[in-house]
Amino acid sequence: MPLASAQRSLSSTLRSRRLARAGRWVLGIPAVAIAFGALEQRAFAQQTAVTSTESPASFAYNYGEVETTREAAMGGALRASGNGTTAPFLNPANIALTQVYHIEAIGEITPENGRQVYGGAIVDSTTNRLSGGVSVTGGFMDPSGTDRSWIDIRLALSFPITQNIFIGLGGRYLKLTEQGNGPFGPSKASGGLMDPEGGRFAVLNTPTFDAGLTLKLGDLVYIGLSGQNLTFPDNGYLPTMAGGGVAVANSDFTIEADGVADFNSYEGPRARAMVGGEYLLVNHVPLRLGYRYDQGANSHQLSAGVGYLGREFSVEGSVRRTVVGPNATMIFFGVAYFLESSGLTKTQQNF
Repeated sequence: MPLASAQRSLSSTLRSRRLARAGRWVLGIPAVAIAFGALEQRAFAQQTAVTSTESPASFAYNYGEVETTREAAMGGALRASGNGTTAPFLNPANIALTQVYHIEAIGEITPENGRQVYGGAIVDSTTNRLSGGVSVTGGFMDPSGTDRSWIDIRLALSFPITQNIFIGLGGRYLKLTEQGNGPFGPSKASGGLMDPEGGRFAVLNTPTFDAGLTLKLGDLVYIGLSGQNLTFPDNGYLPTMAGGGVAVANSDFTIEADGVADFNSYEGPRARAMVGGEYLLVNHVPLRLGYRYDQGANSHQLSAGVGYLGREFSVEGSVRRTVVGPNATMIFFGVAYFLESSGLTKTQQNF
């Protein structure tokens, strides 16, 4: 074979082999991409799966709710009968249910995720027909991760249209900051934009409002309806929630069942169902039990609480524990002073 023909044959063979290798490489790109996508999807599923030891972010954050010891002990079932300092957090219409002037310091601790909340509330339904309440609380959680902190300020008003119909409106302001790095590391997508003066700008700096309606049927039966974060911020930090409850209650005992729809904490609406009971022993010792089902976190929780109610003050504590679902133990405590018992406040007449 002539040398020129041999060179052309060799060149053709090498060119064919290169094309074949290139073709295999190009055809391999989709396969690699598919395999990588499958692995990524599997990893994401593993990260977002609810296990007994890992909590969904919204559950760990407790859906942005602030709970008093009484509310927590009864599983959150107080939208119909939760008066006093509980009312501004659940149903502002309930402030006017009873004539009180209460000042309470509250605290919440969840050891598993480092969540802590502290603050106080004041409720006055004795001096005017238009009752009111104000609360200021602050908290933080996950200090070694997202390092989230916030301040929550609320102002609520309640008015009795009749002796059996109560309406309420509450304003809320939340400022929330995350100083830690999220899943994308030290980037603008994790925790908000960097502040040139140090730290990060607030992730959320938003006002919103709540509303409520309570009906008193006879001397024992209460029906409550409430909506929370009704400006629809459309995020899990301030989830819009609508719920209600039915209670049978008097001065010695309370039994209530509530249901809530949460529209923003998960991909779609999720329900929470709660039931609680309370009995006042020897006029001074409240004994409380509660149960809570959380569809979003697929959890079942039991709660209990006890305290001492004096003429001028109270000291109370409660615990809520997950028995099925994400691992969480929530501890609540509160100390309150009853200013109306001191005689320093003017009591309205013909209420």
